Amino acid sequence: MNQFLPELQEFIKDPMIAYFSMEIGIANNIPSYSGGLGVLAGDTIKSGADLKLPMAAVTLLSKKGYFTQEIDERGRQTEMPTLWEPSKQMALLPAKVYVQIEGRDVAVQAWLYIVKSLTGGSIPVFFLDTDIAENSPDDREITSYLYGGDHVYRLKQEIVLGIAGVRMLYELGFEIKKYHMNEGHASLLTLELLLRYKRPIEDVWDERLVWDVDRVKNICVFTTHTPVEAGHDKFSYDLILRVMGELIPLNVMKELGGKDNLNMTLLALNLSEFVNGVAKKHRDVSKNMFPGYEISAITNGVHSYTWTCDSLKRLYDKYLPGWANEPELFVRVGRIPDEELWTAHIEAKKVLIDFVNSETKAGMDYDALTIGFARRATAYKRADLIFSDIDRLERIASGKIQLVYSGKAHPKDDHGKWLIEKIHVIKEKLKGKIKIAYLKNYDMEKALKLVSGVDIWLNTPLRPHEASGTSGMKAAHNGVINFSVLDGWWIEGHIEGFTGWAIGPSPTETMLTDDVEAIDKRDADDLYNKLEAIIIPMYYNERHTWIRMMQNAIGKNAYYFNSHRMMRRYVTEAYIR
Repeated sequence: MNQFLPELQEFIKDPMIAYFSMEIGIANNIPSYSGGLGVLAGDTIKSGADLKLPMAAVTLLSKKGYFTQEIDERGRQTEMPTLWEPSKQMALLPAKVYVQIEGRDVAVQAWLYIVKSLTGGSIPVFFLDTDIAENSPDDREITSYLYGGDHVYRLKQEIVLGIAGVRMLYELGFEIKKYHMNEGHASLLTLELLLRYKRPIEDVWDERLVWDVDRVKNICVFTTHTPVEAGHDKFSYDLILRVMGELIPLNVMKELGGKDNLNMTLLALNLSEFVNGVAKKHRDVSKNMFPGYEISAITNGVHSYTWTCDSLKRLYDKYLPGWANEPELFVRVGRIPDEELWTAHIEAKKVLIDFVNSETKAGMDYDALTIGFARRATAYKRADLIFSDIDRLERIASGKIQLVYSGKAHPKDDHGKWLIEKIHVIKEKLKGKIKIAYLKNYDMEKALKLVSGVDIWLNTPLRPHEASGTSGMKAAHNGVINFSVLDGWWIEGHIEGFTGWAIGPSPTETMLTDDVEAIDKRDADDLYNKLEAIIIPMYYNERHTWIRMMQNAIGKNAYYFNSHRMMRRYVTEAYIR
């Protein structure tokens, strides 16, 4: 095979870490991601390349993307396919593998994209694709939509990712020393490995011992990102048998993946030597969900160079040379003169405000305190928390703040769609008092403008539903101050009045109620109190203190919450074992 693939020769010489993720966000023009999970995977690979780690990544092509979001004047979201041409970004490989789906042999091909670093490191990313002439029309669509379709469609995608992914790496000649599953979508790779390492019955003389669980376990790493039960993929065994067949005996599958349904998280937990959550709080939540399992914490980070805007890059290059590959240098942020930091921030803010005003009719100002909220539109993220008491918000913030929103709702998330509509209704209601804009079709390009151009980054998830969150880390890289509920990464990054501000109770404090309305009221009251008494007065009257907090965000948060630190942790704790 490899005589056809000279570009792969340099990668197959040494044993590799194989990183599997359903979505990977590498660049804006490769729309194979929906949000945080995919962008984190992209940052992981970029840092891996910067640090010259021996890695290869496997994902799905998502030929029609997640979706392109249209929003009408009333805030109603519609979804369109994202049409892009893979051949303009990557090379189609001649290799082909097959998986059984519904009793058919389904062909899978791979596209190669190489992530190259200025350090000289590079990592191949393989985008799996079933859009091949020999497949049936239905099978050709398996890798079309990210998170599209129903339960059956999802299972077919996970068969392609996990099983065809392992087969493709073998077909290409890779020697893999560790398989890293980024979330449970890739868990079926463990079954393929069990098949590969199956012992001959005559060697063990016991049907139960032919499955070398320990060997598979020894080479698998699993990162879970989901703090709520509903987020873990589960498939009935009837569906498994109908779609995938009995890849390994049903009794073995039930032993490893759960007796009632095949729980993809449970399968990965039982077949991985190293398991981690993505923040310390998330580790504790995961341990409660899956008692008895050893779960570590490696808190997420973001790729510093990707998520720093141009004006701040120039500033860091001047005062902190080498920062991009050594983000620990952010600790020396005190070298940057206050005025120059503020000037760089204002430059980024103007870029954002100009963009917002060109895209919407918001008419935003350069001087007003600008608050950003951008993430998936779904109930637990509470995008409307700041509007809990509109009259009060008007009294304390009219003419003093402006808000920029962005984010997609999953096509089947009716509540998420309703939230977008609600923000549009409130936008009209507050016209002339508080300027509000909603940017449609949130992507990596818009994200960078937002996390660098606002003054405050707002995050209001319902605890403990935020596994980590990474947008606030991106904001911190640009000296933007976080104002957030103490959940996920912010528990670790927060020092009140120093790196930012908290909303609501401390993470150790237990609410004495499950009443979401009561929790919302308490959090909203705290949000309003801090806006009125601390944040708005500081922004307008205490520029020196504000700049000091911007420096603290960079020196304390960006210094630590970056993907270089994260990858070094994975290497020492998960890969070298």
